[in-house]
Amino acid sequence: MEFVQNVPFFSIMISMFSGIISSVLPGKAARRLNTAAVSLIGLMSAWLLAYMVRVGGSYTFMMGHFPAPWGNEIRAGALEAAMALVFCIIMLLSLLGGRKKLVEEVELSKHNIYYILTDLMLSSLLALIYTNDLFTAYVFVEINTISACGLIMIRQNGRTIEAAVRYMIMSLLGSGLLLMGICMLYDLTGHLLMSNIKESVQHIVATGTYRIPMMITIGLMTVGLAIKSALFPFHSWLPDAYGYSTVSSAAILSSLVSKGYIFLLLKIFYRVIGFPVIRGSGIVNVLFVFGLMGMIFGSVSAIMEKDVRRMIAFSSVAQIGYIYMGFGLGTTPGVVASIFHILAHASTKSLLFISAIGLTDVSNGSRSFFDLTGAAYRNKIAGVGFTVGSLSMVGIPMFAGFVSKLLFAEAAVQTGPRRMLPAMVVLAVSTVLNAIYFLKTVLRIYTPEKRSVIEAKGFSSITVGKQKLYTATIVLFVILNLVLGMFSEPIIRILQTGLANFA
Repeated sequence: MEFVQNVPFFSIMISMFSGIISSVLPGKAARRLNTAAVSLIGLMSAWLLAYMVRVGGSYTFMMGHFPAPWGNEIRAGALEAAMALVFCIIMLLSLLGGRKKLVEEVELSKHNIYYILTDLMLSSLLALIYTNDLFTAYVFVEINTISACGLIMIRQNGRTIEAAVRYMIMSLLGSGLLLMGICMLYDLTGHLLMSNIKESVQHIVATGTYRIPMMITIGLMTVGLAIKSALFPFHSWLPDAYGYSTVSSAAILSSLVSKGYIFLLLKIFYRVIGFPVIRGSGIVNVLFVFGLMGMIFGSVSAIMEKDVRRMIAFSSVAQIGYIYMGFGLGTTPGVVASIFHILAHASTKSLLFISAIGLTDVSNGSRSFFDLTGAAYRNKIAGVGFTVGSLSMVGIPMFAGFVSKLLFAEAAVQTGPRRMLPAMVVLAVSTVLNAIYFLKTVLRIYTPEKRSVIEAKGFSSITVGKQKLYTATIVLFVILNLVLGMFSEPIIRILQTGLANFA
């Protein structure tokens, strides 16, 4: 075994121990440790990705060197390494972009707690990406849930506490269904390691035994993770959770948390059950329908919103719908499109939340759509960032969102007419709806406001020189979006190769 193959284990451990050490550090020291840990893990993930692209395939790392069925395993390939790298980049930029607001929104005495939560969040996401053990995945799902709830309610006001309670109730419901599915699957197969479960499932399917229990198991795990990732109609907790938490928390939650659950569901589909079995079960038909409904409902809800942050939050419901629609197509191109959209959405939604806070800061803290008139002139870099994010979400060429929608359209065309027609129609309608609420906001922030109104409402202006870290964060987010949009071919090849070695 080469040393680089230890990266997944070290990544999870570094993040977890950073959280433990941060518990005895003051806020500023905890912040520095967090920044160093996320940066180091990102560099290690890039190293692993380069190695996996060069050697191909995937490998298994035995924890404690105990073989199956007693041992615990980590499994890594190009897809896992790419996901870990993007997650680290998004988390680092989200924390840097919201650092100034964190001082205003969270008590100084709780800053080390905030970074403990983000460390635990990252460790749980990495574990969901790398683990090859289903029960270990469940344990880190719960760690993810607790840390996400903490990130929502750390502002300690009425709206965030209410949002955290709603999030916890819905999330625990999803966790309970997932655990029931895992227990039933263990009862059917006698294994917890994913590769061993798959062998037993293939035998069960081949012999035709336990057909109904297997269907129930697949349904429980899928619905559980669909609830946790806010698939329509299980999205009721999302707008408040994203809309009222700190800006860094909103960026992390919208971009990473739901994607971690979706990636685990992808592993269950491919590595635990087997995608042919999933297609045969009919669950993809359900995901396809609810994905299409989410694409429309999320966009309509966003159009009706007058609060810019809740508008961005409702947009996430639509984007989650895109991902599940791709799964629902039941083809490899559809899944590849969904995986790419995970990356595109993560890089774009964080950019939108970070940019939106810059626009509201120069509008006397108001998040009202009408108070944002001319905000892009008062904070130019925030205006640029929001515009780039909006163009990406609409699907304008050169940006990440355009590639996602192109991949979805190509995947839909390759399916039969039963799925192609509704997918293409809803894709077109959703794109128009995206344009309505995102581009009208862009037009609003670039509509000059009268000086008398600016003075009467107490609006301010801020220059690039006074927010250097914030500016750097926006610029890096824009570059990331352009890289995904303009250099998508090699990225797509990595995703295709990684998915081929994923089972």
